Amino acid sequence: PLIIVAGADYGQGSSRDWAAKGVRLAGVEVIVAEGFERIHRTNLVGMGVLPLEFKPGINRQTLNIDGTETYDVLGTPQPRSTLTLVIHRKTGERVEVPVTCRLDTAEEVSIYEAGGVLQRFAQDFIESAVAS
Repeated sequence: PLIIVAGADYGQGSSRDWAAKGVRLAGVEVIVAEGFERIHRTNLVGMGVLPLEFKPGINRQTLNIDGTETYDVLGTPQPRSTLTLVIHRKTGERVEVPVTCRLDTAEEVSIYEAGGVLQRFAQDFIESAVAS
């Protein structure tokens, strides 16, 4: 699984829906950023990518991220909950950083947990077919 560590207004620009699809197709499962462009964040959720936001004053520079780190995310995604981003440095140091889960509604949590909009639609379709 891949993670993207980004700056402010991540996803700004045109073709946001295609950008979200490309990110997911590349194997990205989590994006942690200083902030998200509103529509792109929604598109990421729709593709099953978890958007996380650094708390104010924390960013990739203040954390001295150099690209050699590996990451874990601890906690259960809930609307606007605080999760923990665990940074594992090549030196063996472990840094725990609180981040905001940018699944903003219960519906977005449901879509994310299903793996995206298409998977959610398929689950709903199968459940309705079995109930009939």
